[in-house]
Amino acid sequence: MPRPYRGRFAPSPTGDLHLGSLMAALASYLEARQAGGEWLLRVEDLDPPRTVPGAAERILRVLEAYGFEWDGEVCYQSRRGELYLAAIERLKSVDMLYGCACTRKEIAAIAHAGIDGPVYPGTCRGGLAAGVEARAWRVRTDDAVVGYPDRIQGWQQQNLAQQVGDFVLLRADGLVAYQLAVVVDDAAQGVTDVVRGSDLLDSTPRQIRLQQLLDFATPGYAHIPVLVNEHGEKLSKQTLARPLDPDCGVEGLVAALRLLGQSPPASLLRASRSEVWAWALAHWRMDALTGRRTVAIGEIGSVSGG
Repeated sequence: MPRPYRGRFAPSPTGDLHLGSLMAALASYLEARQAGGEWLLRVEDLDPPRTVPGAAERILRVLEAYGFEWDGEVCYQSRRGELYLAAIERLKSVDMLYGCACTRKEIAAIAHAGIDGPVYPGTCRGGLAAGVEARAWRVRTDDAVVGYPDRIQGWQQQNLAQQVGDFVLLRADGLVAYQLAVVVDDAAQGVTDVVRGSDLLDSTPRQIRLQQLLDFATPGYAHIPVLVNEHGEKLSKQTLARPLDPDCGVEGLVAALRLLGQSPPASLLRASRSEVWAWALAHWRMDALTGRRTVAIGEIGSVSGG
């Protein structure tokens, strides 16, 4: 029997939510609610140097102002370190992790380019020399292809050994890598379906590989188009994306629906927030996004989105 649908939205508090963030939140929420399922909220504050003070609280306030309602308590990755370290020890116990003493400069000098930076050449795979300490811990990859069906982007696959290499799970600064944390959290929270931006397409095979090694179920995946500006750059803090205005819920929701290919009528701009949500839940169609990797902010039309 299939498990009841459980989706999630997992923003990182490295800045405020913007229109691209709203698209991801809205798509994941509508998909979960239309399926009669739950929608969880997880704050991915795993990297303290990148976390902006007060951003997590502002994210929650904006989501509430726009009418999102999540199930259960908000999950914070910064409070789940023991779960991640337990997974690290589990992988060590079956010899799937090894210590690596290489610096980024050393790797860049000898590695070929992959989909996400230099492909680690396996220098430390056979063990470290006497007296040399590990800077990081890497998971072993093999030459097998990891593939999965994406509901929006179609079939995706990677040869991890050739395109990524043995990747880091425990960083030199002692922090757990995102790839492991998200896998552990999705499994612990019983997430069945992940709806998120297409900028994470290349990360998914790594996460599936970890799910396999840890005997976790693999969720279904759907990667929505990433919102880009007039220069083709992903909308983000780095590209000066405007924060969502808590007082512009109707305009923001209608703008996000347009960018998600849902064709909301112009009359929704004069509707109440609850009426916008009712229309969105009744008309949501994931297949309107099929095959699209990006969507340009100019496709909003005359709506600013706050």
